[in-house]
Amino acid sequence: MANFVWWKHGVVYQIYPRSFQDTDGDGVGDLKGIGERLAYLEWLGVDAIWISPIYPSPMADFGYDVSDYCNIDPLFGSLEEFDRLVAGAHARKIKVVLDFVPNHTSERHPWFLESRASRINPKRDWYIWRDGGPDGSPPNNWLSQFGGPAWTREARTGQYYLHSFLPEQPDLNWRNPAVRTAMYDVLRFWLDRGVDGFRVDVIWLLIKDAALRDNPPNPNYRPNEAGIHRFMQVYTADQPETHEVVAEMRFVLDQYDERVLIGEIYLPIERLVTYYGQDLRGAQLPFNFQLLHTAWTAAAVGKLVTDYEGALPPGGWPNWVLGNHDQPRIAARVGEAQARVAAMLLLTLRGTPTMYYGDELGIGRVAIPHEAVKDAWEKNEPGLGLGRDPSRTPFQWDATSNAGFSSGTPWLPVDPSFKSHNVKVLRADPASILSLYRDLLSIRRKHPALVSGTFRLQGTEGNALVFERKAESERIVVCLNFGDTEQPLPVEDFGRSVILASTHPDRASLDPKTVLRPNEGLTILTTALPS
Repeated sequence: MANFVWWKHGVVYQIYPRSFQDTDGDGVGDLKGIGERLAYLEWLGVDAIWISPIYPSPMADFGYDVSDYCNIDPLFGSLEEFDRLVAGAHARKIKVVLDFVPNHTSERHPWFLESRASRINPKRDWYIWRDGGPDGSPPNNWLSQFGGPAWTREARTGQYYLHSFLPEQPDLNWRNPAVRTAMYDVLRFWLDRGVDGFRVDVIWLLIKDAALRDNPPNPNYRPNEAGIHRFMQVYTADQPETHEVVAEMRFVLDQYDERVLIGEIYLPIERLVTYYGQDLRGAQLPFNFQLLHTAWTAAAVGKLVTDYEGALPPGGWPNWVLGNHDQPRIAARVGEAQARVAAMLLLTLRGTPTMYYGDELGIGRVAIPHEAVKDAWEKNEPGLGLGRDPSRTPFQWDATSNAGFSSGTPWLPVDPSFKSHNVKVLRADPASILSLYRDLLSIRRKHPALVSGTFRLQGTEGNALVFERKAESERIVVCLNFGDTEQPLPVEDFGRSVILASTHPDRASLDPKTVLRPNEGLTILTTALPS
């Protein structure tokens, strides 16, 4: 694995900074808190941390509305504290990846304040302004991702500006070369401070149709869905020119050693893989979110993995994601028992895994009382279950007040399960889900087959998914039971075998009559290939 760059052999761990560790008692996590918990991340065995936005922001969308790309919001700390965090992480051989939010700024960003001042302001074209219709209606039928029209009229100049999300988040005009130059300078600012890469927010939305054509109606739209699905996003997403922008970002990163460009992309596999770019000069890791939405069955997951592997361009490196700050947690989606199976799947598939903070504790869906809701999307489209607060609750360190997260009142409620689901308790239990994650991460580091090895699906039968990872003479077989009934296990195909990891820690060895128990996963090292 020596010739593998870090983002190929490593495991990325997403930190939602508001909710990781608060050190000043204001109920919101901070950079100092992340720094104080680096020892935990080193113990766990992750290779990189991806930090959600920490830039100055009015917090209309909790940091995804940026008012200054080259500073740190005082809520989280300072540039000096950020530098200390990077140095501390690097000293522990942990890389640091920053969230980059290029599609839109805050309405309070100096660029937008200039742009909205007049129609002839030099920065007018840094954003997307258009006249309304003859009747004063918006320029077209485009909708915001968070509900309602994607256009807001500015009374001062009589024009509408585009916002793919909240009105407080006006879209930048990425067709303007000056915008690109300014944003690439932002990348350099952080790269010069030692950042190891970027996760680029909504990268597939950066370019919009130049003619602003109406999106066609979605014939499959259902009233209980988010409003954005009323129309097919033909002219507001995945435009051909987007790939030029991604290639330019990649060029900036390539001027530095071993930096990674990760793109947030919610697209079908056949479109997702185009973001690797021509000659792989696009994003090294176009985020693969397919596991977030695929049916949790052996057949569906097996088909997904083979389809994705088959769609990758030559040399394209795969990646897998089970959860993030915008989606329900894995334990909320599949249950506590299957969350262990999911952990084994994530950390044994070919490619770079991304973990989400708290999944290693088995945190599920946290109920948020109506009066405690913070998420703007939930407030804009209530009753549809779109709220993201349940996936952003404070990390659970111990059984003390507020789970050891804060001495103050946490910005979101702590999961009531924190008395049992916390680092201190689970770390002492060799059978816990936290111990399972740590064991799997350790096994990955020790076995080349799980990092650089090939992938081959051996089959799906009933609820069982079996696949092989192989590197030279090392062969590892992963067997996962996606159901709550026993499944046959073809041990005769494994040769002489040793169990490296099990979701059921009492499983010590295999015998000819071994079956997969309900909700069981096994990672098996075969010391001799079957003849």
